[in-house]
Amino acid sequence: MTAPSMTVSAALERYEPVIGIEVHCQLRTESKMFCACSTAYDGAAPNTHVCPVCLGLPGALPTINRAAVEHVLATGIAIEASSPEKTRWERKNYFYPDLPKGYQISQYEIPLTANGRLTFDTSEGPVTIGITRAHLEEDTAKLIHAAGPGGRRVSLVDFNRSGAPLMEIVTDPDVRSAEQARRYAEELQLLLRAIGASDADMERGQMRVEANVSLRARGTEAFGTRVEVKNMNSFRSVERAIAFEIERQAVALDAGETLSQDTRGWDEDRGETYVMRSKEDSHDYRYFPEPDLPPLRVEAAWLDEIRGRLPELPSARRTRYQEAFELSAYDAQVLVGEPDATELFEAVLATGSRSVEPKAAANWVTGPWLALHKTDADAASRVDAIQLADLLERVACGDLSRTNAKEVFAEHASTGASVASVVESKGFLQISDTDELGRIVDEVIGANPKAVDDFRAGKPVIGFFVGQVMKATRGQANAAIVQDAVREKLDEGAR
Repeated sequence: MTAPSMTVSAALERYEPVIGIEVHCQLRTESKMFCACSTAYDGAAPNTHVCPVCLGLPGALPTINRAAVEHVLATGIAIEASSPEKTRWERKNYFYPDLPKGYQISQYEIPLTANGRLTFDTSEGPVTIGITRAHLEEDTAKLIHAAGPGGRRVSLVDFNRSGAPLMEIVTDPDVRSAEQARRYAEELQLLLRAIGASDADMERGQMRVEANVSLRARGTEAFGTRVEVKNMNSFRSVERAIAFEIERQAVALDAGETLSQDTRGWDEDRGETYVMRSKEDSHDYRYFPEPDLPPLRVEAAWLDEIRGRLPELPSARRTRYQEAFELSAYDAQVLVGEPDATELFEAVLATGSRSVEPKAAANWVTGPWLALHKTDADAASRVDAIQLADLLERVACGDLSRTNAKEVFAEHASTGASVASVVESKGFLQISDTDELGRIVDEVIGANPKAVDDFRAGKPVIGFFVGQVMKATRGQANAAIVQDAVREKLDEGAR
C-alpha cells in the first residue's frame, strides 16, 4: 500500500480526528501480580521465572500483589481520579499462545481508579485529556518468532513475563491530533516515573501505547469507524503513526470507501500502518467475575496513606520553578522532563550558595550538562552538585570566565577532579585587575592601527578588540572590564 497523498492539514480541514489512547505499563514491583516469581527477568534464560500460578497450571490459586495495587491507586491520585470503596476482578477470555490460562485476570466493571484527567502543554497551548480508567491486570507471555531447523520459521513462548503486574490507562476520546497524542504519552511517562509506579521505558516494552483513531466530518457529533493502531515503540512513532492513520482514513472517506474496524500495526521503516486483524469489542471477551479472588476493598485511610507518600508531581514542580525561581516555561519543561536534570538542579540549589542564582544553575544544567548527558551519560553522572555550585560561584563573582568555566566543567566531568584543582592546574584565575588589563588593551590597540581607523570611521569593532584581549589572556580576562577599557581607550584616542 502506498502512503496517502493528502497532508494532515488538508485532512483536518474537513474532518475532525477523535482519538483515544490506551497505555499498558509494567509496574515497578519485585514480584509478579498473583505469585511470588521475580520480575527481574530481563536477560534471564527463557522460562526460568515461572511457577504453577503464572504458568496457569490446574489447581494453582492467585494471591494479590499489594504493591501493584498501591501503584495504581497512587496513579489515580496523581491524575485526580476517584477510587471505589470496593472493586473486583474479572476474567477476560481469549485464546492466544501467549496466554497460558486461556483468560487474563483483569478488571472491567469496577476499575481501581476512574474519571481522572491529565493536563499538558502543546504547541497550541495547554490541553486537558479525560482519563476513563486505570486498572490492574496480569501481563501475557512473550512470543519469539525465529528460524528453526531447516530454516523453517517457528514461534516460541517465553513465560518469564507472564503474570507480571500491568496497569492499563484508558483515556476518554478527547485527543484531537497526533501531537496531542505524543504529548499525552510523554507527560504520562514522566508522571509514572515521578511517582515510582513504573520505569515506563518504551524501548524495553515497559510502556506500550495504542491508539483508537476515527474521523468525523467537522460539525457533526457521531463517531466514525475506529481503528486501533499498535506497535508504536517510541513517542516519535506515536505521532507519525496517528498522523498517517488520519491521512489514510481521510483519503478513504473522500473516495467513498467504507472503513472497517481493524487492528493495525505500525511499520516504522515503511512509515505506514498495516492490517493485523479485525478489532474485538468488549463483549467478545466474555468478561465474568474471577471466582478465585475476593472483592478488594479500598479504604479512605489507605488512600490517605498513599497520598501522603506521593512526591511533588511534574506539573506542580514546573509551576514552582516558574513562580519561585522565575524560570521560563521552557527551562522548567526541560528540567522537569529529565529526572536526572531535576535532581542535579535541586542539589545545586540545596548547597545553599548565595551567589548561585537559580537561572544560572538552570542554564548550566539544561545547557552543558544536558548536552553531555545525551552523549556521555557516564561523564554526566560524575558531575557533582557541590562542584557545579563552586563553578557557578566563581563565574558569578568574576573569578572565572564563562569560556574557561566550560573547559573546567568538561575536565571535572571527564576525570571527577574538583573545580578548584582544575582551575589551579590550568591557571584559569580570571584577571580583573584594571591596571593589568589596561596595559594589555593598550598593546592590542597599538598592534591594530587599521581597526582603530575603522572605529574612527564609525565601524563596530569593539568586539574585535575584546576578542584580541581575551586571546592574549587565554580567556582569563574579565570580559566586562575589558569591554569598558577598550571603549574608554578608543574614545580617548579619537578626541
